[in-house]
Amino acid sequence: MAAQTAVSEVDGANGRLIYRGGYLIEDLAPVANFEETAYLLWHGELPSRSELDALRHEMVSARRLEDAARATLAAMDPETDPMDTLRTVLSAQGATKTIAKPSAGEAVALTAAIPTIVAGAYRRRQKKDLIEPRDELGHAANLIWMMEGQEPARERVHWLDQYLVLLADHGLNASTFTARVIASTGSDLTSCVVGAIGALKGPSHGGATYAARTMLDSIGTVENAEPWLRDAHARHARFPGFGHRVYRTYDPRAKILRELAKTADPKRHQVAAHTEELALKILHDEHPERPNATNVDFWASVVLTGAGIPKELFTCIFATSRVAGWTAHVLESEEDLRIIRPASVWTGPAPGKKPLPVEQR
Repeated sequence: MAAQTAVSEVDGANGRLIYRGGYLIEDLAPVANFEETAYLLWHGELPSRSELDALRHEMVSARRLEDAARATLAAMDPETDPMDTLRTVLSAQGATKTIAKPSAGEAVALTAAIPTIVAGAYRRRQKKDLIEPRDELGHAANLIWMMEGQEPARERVHWLDQYLVLLADHGLNASTFTARVIASTGSDLTSCVVGAIGALKGPSHGGATYAARTMLDSIGTVENAEPWLRDAHARHARFPGFGHRVYRTYDPRAKILRELAKTADPKRHQVAAHTEELALKILHDEHPERPNATNVDFWASVVLTGAGIPKELFTCIFATSRVAGWTAHVLESEEDLRIIRPASVWTGPAPGKKPLPVEQR
């Protein structure tokens, strides 16, 4: 056991995700928006109306970038990977702070600033001017506004907001563990989040949604699903969006996203549903001993597409959500701060008398 936590629990055997306070994700997602979910992860309970209003005011106040972050964003090559831009600009944003000990206020500020950086990275890739945040828009709506310069339809905001709620935390995954390791050294909160972003960037972690969307793009049609999957399986290629290190059953977040995908992108949902059915059959027939149920990345790729998010931003949007969990874990770890120093197994030769190198004789 690397940590004790009350932030979230992944019950892999029963296919349950439990958020702080004992909320099952399927009960929370239909009623709570991202701001409420972030508050829950930080404080252990859902906010009252006045607490939610205060949080929204605090987040709105922290949306705009510091001068150092703006200058860094302006200096980035437009072709830079958006995750590299996010990591670099967020580091500049945090460099102006003097807070050494992680605090709830800093968690709010980081969560509020990340969408501004993500939208800025997108605008840079489009070679377009940055768009300033709008105070009257909620978290998800403001992100789309800063990307496009048009107020999004309510449905698009709902689809994106649901994704943000579902991905806000997920136990001791690789990026969250990275944040907790950095926190255990007594480092600052921005460093913890920047380190977590580095871990999330990996294709085996945050990049899986992009891979699932790329697979669906390659398949293209219902008719092409089976030959594509059969060929990929014959080449021993993985099916992105299937299998999980913890879940032994269908990912509960994927169930919710699967329903959202019906309205978010009906045409792609049809292809995805047929692909899912065939992929699960192939995986079960070939590997009946190995659980390979659908995970969150498969259906997230459809919902994010329906919400109008370009696939090169998928991992950045993941970070936009997961920062709530990262910061909640760091704040929790501050209650009993001890450096994380795991053991390793020595695989080198047995010690013995060995001649010194020439230079040392």
